Formats: sequence, structure tokens, C-alpha cells
Amino acid sequence: MTREQLIEQITAQVLAALKEQGVSEDFVPGKPVGDVPVEAPVPQHSTGTPVFTEASVRELASDTLKDLTEAEYKDTIQFEDPENPLALRAMERSTTARVGIGRDGERLTTKAMLSLRADHAMAKDAVLKPVDEGLLERMDLPLIQSKCEDIDTHLTRPDLGRQLSDEAKAFLQQHCEKHPQIQVYVSDGLSNSAVENNIEDLLPILMDGLKADGIRVGTPFFVKYGRVPTMDAVSEEVGAELTCVLLGERPGLAASDSMSAYITYGAYVGIPESKRTVVSNIHQHGIQPVEAGAYLVELLERILNEQKSGVDLQL
Repeated sequence: MTREQLIEQITAQVLAALKEQGVSEDFVPGKPVGDVPVEAPVPQHSTGTPVFTEASVRELASDTLKDLTEAEYKDTIQFEDPENPLALRAMERSTTARVGIGRDGERLTTKAMLSLRADHAMAKDAVLKPVDEGLLERMDLPLIQSKCEDIDTHLTRPDLGRQLSDEAKAFLQQHCEKHPQIQVYVSDGLSNSAVENNIEDLLPILMDGLKADGIRVGTPFFVKYGRVPTMDAVSEEVGAELTCVLLGERPGLAASDSMSAYITYGAYVGIPESKRTVVSNIHQHGIQPVEAGAYLVELLERILNEQKSGVDLQL
């Protein structure tokens, strides 16, 4: 939800609550009440009771609404009179962990609690919200699905997420290039926010770099409700020599949009996890997506040349 949409939602809720409380019997959103003009910042009845219009409520929400997940807000969460403020500030800059946030008695301060709740809400949204299909269309990524039918099944039955649906298998057989040297695809995993915030910068760099070096790359696509081992089923279906999935990671309170690239040479269903190479922490405050794309080109080509991945590959 964008800031503008959130302001609209808050405005509607405030107006509904004010109407229920009978703030003004002749209240009509967006129109003056009595002789008071709409543009008046905080209009008052003769009794002293505030009169609210839709415009004034929206302006108030816009001015006071803060993004509790932004660094600017979190920088204001500090405890008073630290013994060594320079050391504390240096520690805060070196980590995304919550350090030096202070307390109020035995509890977190109000600011710290609000920030914690906001980050937790973002983490939940990253898991539960659906993928932006408009983004997939812009990126020319056809959507296929694992055997999970909905988000609840995806979260509770990871075994089904490792398998492709019959429709997905049919799509791969009919529309995807067979036996590519490298098959690259995208999957939601446990964070659609990771897909939305990273893939537009990462995927073009990766695909263009591999093709420029003469690598035969498979048809890219998107797997909904996918898990890491879904790549093994994909590899078997298309006959890829090397498979790479760009997958949303389990969100945390420090980053809800982190993406990882899982890479497996000669993947097959049941392959040991130790055979996978992973590049993790891809997001705006970690490894930049563009930088990750360039690095993955070099890494994938090396794995392809050495014909091994995971613990067998000495980096």
C-alpha cells in the first residue's frame, strides 16, 4: 500500500468515526459546515467544537503520518545520556539490529514498540500479499505454479511447494527452450516484496550478461508458491545443465525484501542440499540488485565451466 493510499484509508476511517460521534450534524465531506469555509485549517463552531472537512482531515493525516520503518524515524529511537555516545553511534551504523533503543521501566519505549510493530507488519505483508502480476507482464515472465493451491497450503505444506503442478509441467514442455546451458527463473518463496523490489534491476543484468558471453539461456518464468527444491523439478523438466532460481527469502525485522540466488549444477529431484551454491542478502540495503546481477554472471559461468556447485566448488 502506497503512502497516498494509506492516507486515503486513514481519512475515510477518521471521517466515519467523526460522523458516528456526531461532531457536526450538518457535516458533508468536502463541503463547508454552516458559514465556515472549507479551506479553514481548523474551523470551529460557536460552541468551540471543531468542524472537520474531508480536506482538513486528509491534510492532517498527510502532515502527521510518518513511515515508522524508515531509517530517519529509527534514528530518533535512542536512550538518553549514553556513557559513550560515539561508540554507540558507531555500533548502530554497523548493524541493522536494534541496539541503543532504550527502555521505559521494564518495557520498550513507545517509539521502539511502534517501530517493531511496523517492521513486523511489513514482514507479514511480504509473505501474505500476492505477487504483482503487472510486474510479471512487464518483465515478460509467464506465471506457473507449484502444487500449492493457496498461501495457507504454501506455508504449511512445503513438500507440495517443492513439486510442480501438472499445468506447470505442461507449460515448461510446450513453451520453454529445452536443454539450456543455464536455466534462470524467479519465484516468490517467502517474500513477494523481494520480487517486486529487486527483480527489475537484477534479472535484465543477469540475462543480458549471460547472453552477451554466448551462453544458451533457457526461457525465464515465474513460479508461484515455490520453494528452493522446486528448481530440481524445473531442471528435470527442461533438461538444464545448470539451474538458478532468484527467490524471495523469509523476511525478518531488518529486511522484508531480501532475495537469494540458489544455484545447482546438474540438479535432480532429491539432490543433497550441499550441492547448492547460494548468493544471499540481495536488497537495497545489502548487495545491490544490479551488483548482484553482474556478480551472478561471473559465478554462473564459473560453475558451468567447472561443472560443480555447492561444497564441491572452491570459491
